[in-house]
Amino acid sequence: MLPLKQASALDDIQRYVAQMEDERGFSSRDVVHQSLLLGEEVGELFKAIRKHQNMRTGTTSIIGSVDEELADVLIYLCAIANRLGISLEEALRKKEAVNETRSWV
Repeated sequence: MLPLKQASALDDIQRYVAQMEDERGFSSRDVVHQSLLLGEEVGELFKAIRKHQNMRTGTTSIIGSVDEELADVLIYLCAIANRLGISLEEALRKKEAVNETRSWV
């Protein structure tokens, strides 16, 4: 598999994740399985942030870095979107169009 190009668009990243999942044998996981794994990765991100902020983590497990855990969260988000046929780039643009009409305090 070719490495992801620098300055890739979100759609490129989604395609990359789909290819990566095929190559690594993860593409058969359903949306529920991927969503549960995303939840676990978000928990790992929280632990990494606590570690980064020199807060107690209360765990003996190995805690990754914030950038590693953010990457894992992005991978799972892309995997879930891919299974549901959602373009994250398009969804982000649509949501921001709605947000631009709102008042923010």
